[in-house]
Amino acid sequence: MIYEFKGFIPVVHPTAFVHPQAIVTGNVIIGKDVYIGPGAALRGDWGGIEIADGCNVQENCTIHMFPGVTVKLDESAHIGHGAIIHGAHIGRNCLIGMNAVIMDDVEVGEESIVGALSFINANTIIPRRSLVVGNPAKIIKEVSDDMIAWKTKGTQLYQSLPLDMQQHWRACEPLSEMPADRPSQDILFETWNTIKGK
Repeated sequence: MIYEFKGFIPVVHPTAFVHPQAIVTGNVIIGKDVYIGPGAALRGDWGGIEIADGCNVQENCTIHMFPGVTVKLDESAHIGHGAIIHGAHIGRNCLIGMNAVIMDDVEVGEESIVGALSFINANTIIPRRSLVVGNPAKIIKEVSDDMIAWKTKGTQLYQSLPLDMQQHWRACEPLSEMPADRPSQDILFETWNTIKGK
């Protein structure tokens, strides 16, 4: 669901996938190979939202701001299920964990990882490559090369998802029973195991 607001029409790159049950309003710019999941709300009514190439904003996330503020997700930012980004700037190749809350005027430095359910207070500056957890959130250590490699590979799955959705996703009626020839999803698990280095 894409909505104009006060003359601002969202801009969505053709390679992006915005689920029809996501709501994108107003001054929102969505870059290449971006995935926006169902239930996500991107409200560019009082300010702007800029989502750079290769980002993903997963199911039930909220992105909003106070008037006059632009929320920025730099390239390959990964916003986990249910997270809230309010008036913040998320750096390149960051991971924001599920149901984390990132408040106004927060700067999350590139290649940082914010743990699930973490709460980052307004006006907090997180240096690059920080591992951040808790409520209130605290930096507990530096993100290692192995951790950021794991994060990057996970984000690459989401960067391939928009094309997969465009090619293979369609509405359907459910089956009433399991078909004998139902295909296996084993290859997906093999891919993930490879990503994790197993």
